[in-house]
This record gives sequence, structure tokens and C-alpha cells, in this order.
Amino acid sequence: MPPRGRELWLALVACVCIAALYVTVTARTHEIPPASELFGHTLGIVGFVMMIMTETLYSLRKRSRLARWGRMASWLQFHIFTGIVGPFMVLLHSSWKFNGLAGAVTLLTVVIVFSGFVGRYIYTRIPRSLDGNELETSLSEAQKVAIGNARRLLALWHTIHIPIGMALFTAAFIHVAAALYYATLLH
Repeated sequence: MPPRGRELWLALVACVCIAALYVTVTARTHEIPPASELFGHTLGIVGFVMMIMTETLYSLRKRSRLARWGRMASWLQFHIFTGIVGPFMVLLHSSWKFNGLAGAVTLLTVVIVFSGFVGRYIYTRIPRSLDGNELETSLSEAQKVAIGNARRLLALWHTIHIPIGMALFTAAFIHVAAALYYATLLH
């Protein structure tokens, strides 16, 4: 596997394995696994934890002046992997029901994943070293202009992607709190 895009292949393999498990459970129980039962809850919890890791760990590593653990390129690969596999698990957790707040969370999840793919495409337009640092030496003037445009587009993308992510996690935390309240405290 080439180093660039390895995280996409690993995410695809993980999603195929999770889908195979989902199909197996569906075949054995003769029903779509409900979100409120053990398998559905497990998908939702693990997927949501992966999404939280996607949102926080890469951002902390990128912004922290003190924490310099690991290469940024590796953290970006981790961010992409968990940003695909976690939402896929949350989608399966939904039991294919898209109404109410849970439906809004699912819609925001799909939007943020699509936005992530757009961001990755823009990001790859900027030449980088193996460590993820931008390269600017030995570039033609046209290449430098193209990179400047890609940087501006990436900045614009951030102004859209980050607020959608914040809305997603706000709605997701409300969903989790409501699910806990209605499933546990009222019984």
C-alpha cells in the first residue's frame, strides 16, 4: 500500500469487517439490530468514542505547543481513519431510522464525513514532505500560485467544517443525554 492513502484502505477494510459482523447479526436475529439493544448500543458507543477521538486528539496535537508526540502526518492519518470508521458505526447504530434528533445527528454525521473528504482532497493539493510539512522550494511561479489558492480554499473549508462539527457534537451529546435519561432514569 502506498503511504499516501493507507488510512483510506485501512478504513475500508475496517468498515467491511464491521459490515460483515452487522450482516451476520442481522442474519442470526432475522431483524435489523435495534439501536437500543446490546449490539446497537455497542456500535453507537464505539463509533461515538472514535468520533470524539477524531475531533479532539488530532486538534490537540496540532495546536499544542507542549505536546509534540508523534508526527503530524501520522495523526492526520489517524484522524481520517477514525473519521470514517466511527461515523460508519454510528450510521449502523441508527438502525436505518432517521427521524427526530437522532436523524439530525445522522445527517450532520454524513455531512461532516463528506466535508472531510473534500478537505482531504484540498489538503493533498499542497505538496508536503513525509512529515507533513509544506514544500515550497524549487516550485514554479504557477505552482506557488496554485498552492496559495489551495491554502485559501483550505482556510475557507475550515470555516465551514469546524462549525458543522461543533453542531454535530452538540446534537450528539444531547442525543446521548436524552437516550440515557429515557432509557435508564425513567425505568
